[in-house]
Amino acid sequence: MSPILSEKDKQVRLSYLEEHGLSADRLPRHIALIMDGNGRWAQRQGLPRIEGHRRGVQAVRDTIEESIRLGIEQITLYCLSSENWKRPQPELDFLMHLLEQYMIEQRQLIMDQEIKVQVIGKRQGITGQALKEMDRTVEMSKENTKLTLCLAINYGSRAEIVDAVKSIAASYKNGNISLDQIDENLLADRLYTAKMPDPDLLIRTAGEMRVSNYLLWQISYSEFWVTEACWPEFNKELYHQAIDEYAQRHRRFGGLDQRDG
Repeated sequence: MSPILSEKDKQVRLSYLEEHGLSADRLPRHIALIMDGNGRWAQRQGLPRIEGHRRGVQAVRDTIEESIRLGIEQITLYCLSSENWKRPQPELDFLMHLLEQYMIEQRQLIMDQEIKVQVIGKRQGITGQALKEMDRTVEMSKENTKLTLCLAINYGSRAEIVDAVKSIAASYKNGNISLDQIDENLLADRLYTAKMPDPDLLIRTAGEMRVSNYLLWQISYSEFWVTEACWPEFNKELYHQAIDEYAQRHRRFGGLDQRDG
């Protein structure tokens, strides 16, 4: 659902876009981000890796607020992958604390800015207190309409697709669906991201040129944009650059652009 804005808010947004040379009709509807390089950034500064994660929280907040100003409908952040459990336990403990703290400290901002929070991924392994605060924020914000903030936590796309296939197989076994009803739309409806739009743009920081088991089904036709900057360095100017480059591209979805003849 597109953001619901007053006429005043619409005019403010259009003025902001014009000021920054961005076209409202060329904005991506949904942006997915892989927030890479927190640890590397910290090490370059001579700091512990956990300080990179702490600094990354500010980049998250700045990106959310800029998304609202621009009128982006949804952003999805890769917060914790299912492979990240291989990291040292002290770092994992800190990430769980950071998740809990974020859900508490940012709750008022989330409500004031009318942000709808959703979470995708498996709940196993996440601490009980973090789950409690996460669920509370999701429930409190479910009627908000300005921006959907989807957090991928303990998420892995291959596991998501396997879960979708299991769900479809169970429905078929129980006689609730026929073989002919199994198609791409049905599978998409069984993914964690059911009812969400697919990402138009995927942004990755720290110069990494891979998708890291992230939204494999959903990014089939997404545009990719990569920056050498680590996530704590990601700012408004880089965000605008990514969106501007996206706006210059011509998405064919397997067809031909009119200029292709």
